[in-house]
Amino acid sequence: MPPGAGVFTCDVTDPVGQPLPGAEITVTDATTRREQVKGTSGPFGTFVAPLPPGEYSALISADGLQPVRRAFDVAPDARSALGQVQLMPAPHKELPAPGTWLFDPPHTAIRFIAKHVGMAHVHGRFTRFSGDIRVAERMEDSYVEVTIDAASISTGNRTRDNHLRSADFLDVANHPYLHFVSQRFVNESGSKWTIHGTLTMHGVSRSVTLDTDYLGMVNGGYGEELRCAALATAQLHRDDFTLNWRQMLARGIAVVGPTIKLELDIQAMYQSPNTPIPPE
Repeated sequence: MPPGAGVFTCDVTDPVGQPLPGAEITVTDATTRREQVKGTSGPFGTFVAPLPPGEYSALISADGLQPVRRAFDVAPDARSALGQVQLMPAPHKELPAPGTWLFDPPHTAIRFIAKHVGMAHVHGRFTRFSGDIRVAERMEDSYVEVTIDAASISTGNRTRDNHLRSADFLDVANHPYLHFVSQRFVNESGSKWTIHGTLTMHGVSRSVTLDTDYLGMVNGGYGEELRCAALATAQLHRDDFTLNWRQMLARGIAVVGPTIKLELDIQAMYQSPNTPIPPE
C-alpha cells in the first residue's frame, strides 16, 4: 500500500444475489472526473483497489445488466467499503422497426486500429461510405450492407495515407471499394448480436464476424427522425486479404501489423417499411 492511501472495496452480485465475477468497475475522481482505477471483479465478485484520500464515484457494470453508480470517500489508511452492490436486469431495448434504415454519415464513423510494427498503435478512419440495414419482422432474418470508399482512408499522415492507397496495401486504383454483406444475425444475449457476413477487400472475399452491441432506437435529430444505433467490431487479418506485410518488412518498408481492429459506430435513419430482404 502506498503511504497514506486508503482501500476501496465492493462485492458485486447478480440479480439473484450470487457473486458476479467479471463485472467492470471504473472509479473516477469526483472533482476532476478523471479515471483513477479500472478493473473487474474477481471470482467471488470482489473488487479491491488502493486509492489516495479523496472523493470518488464508482461505476459498476456487466453485460445485460443495469449499471450502478455509487459515490464514496476514501480516508488515509482506512477501508472504504461499498458493501454488496447488486446489478439488476437492464431494461429491454426495443428493436428497430421492420423496414429500411440508411446510415447517417454525419453521425456514423468507420474506424480502425492497427499496431505500427515496433511502434505505437495507428488510428485511422474511412471518411466516405454508405450503408443500409433492412430489418425483417424477425430480427434474425435481417440484412446489412456496407460500401466503403478505399481512397477515403485517413490516419492523419499524408505520406502514410498515400502509401496505404498504393499497390502495396489497398491498391485503390484497382480495388476502389471495401464491401460487406451480411449472411445472418445471431442474438448472443440481451443487446449483444453477432452478424456473420462476407467482406471483400483488395479483390479478396473472406468471412467476417461483427460483434455488435445494439444501443437502441429513439426519435431524435433535427427532423425528429426515427433513429437506431449500434457499435460493431471485427478483427481482420491482413494476410487473409493478400496484404503481405512480411514481404514489405523484408523490403524495409515500415508497416502496420498483421491484425487490424475494425470498428463501426453506426446511426441509421428509418426510411420505409416492408422492404424485401435479399435472398442469401
